[in-house]
Amino acid sequence: MNLNNWFKKKNKDLSEEQQVRLHIAGATVRHQSDFKDLESFTNKEKLSQGFIDKWVRPYYFELDKTNDKWIEQLIKIKPELTDEVILKNLGDFNWRTRQTGSFFSAICDKKEFTEIIGVHLVKSEVCYAGMEYAKTLASFGTEESISYLEKYLSYYLLQKDLEFDQKPVMVALKYVDEINGTNRLANHLENWEYFISDKRTSQLSIIEKRKKEGANENEIEYLKQYLTWLKDFDTTQLRKQIETIEKIKNS
Repeated sequence: MNLNNWFKKKNKDLSEEQQVRLHIAGATVRHQSDFKDLESFTNKEKLSQGFIDKWVRPYYFELDKTNDKWIEQLIKIKPELTDEVILKNLGDFNWRTRQTGSFFSAICDKKEFTEIIGVHLVKSEVCYAGMEYAKTLASFGTEESISYLEKYLSYYLLQKDLEFDQKPVMVALKYVDEINGTNRLANHLENWEYFISDKRTSQLSIIEKRKKEGANENEIEYLKQYLTWLKDFDTTQLRKQIETIEKIKNS
């Protein structure tokens, strides 16, 4: 039985309610990868609503903020961010809690949680959280944390049918290169070209089609921006976010 049929069968084995719960948690694409045998850190008990209201809801949509008010808010609550709070977030099967736990790990400089976050990244079990894992691992800047970024790219850039967090991880690795004076990103550029080749071809076809249909210059330039984005690994926003993490961490 091939993998696609295996997953179809597994999904049929789940009740509709179970499938809805997985979707809400962020498991929008269930897949089997080279990392399937790695064990994800998982809570033994379900989080209470009180915990979610205190340690998840106020934060999970705000994690890319860099303003002073946000920094002051996090500095104020940081003394309450115990290992237990962070690990409960990381161990919950939900993108909201996992990315919040990853961010809390970064601002508390919990490099000892690198393996937990790195395994979450490479297993890619829930959507949206990957870019936060990448940010945290880049902020740690250790050989171990960087190795997880590279492991992710080495596998997922070859999976054209799994469009997950390849771009944010490439940007995170570029940031690490800029900080350390290295050039690890170069090891993955050929695979990146492979990963985006169909996307580039498709966009060029759209552009040519719209030209023939008489699209104006502004629309064509707008469509071309996607081609530029495919080649752009600008770290400006990530750098600001990690500088914010550093301010909170060192407060």
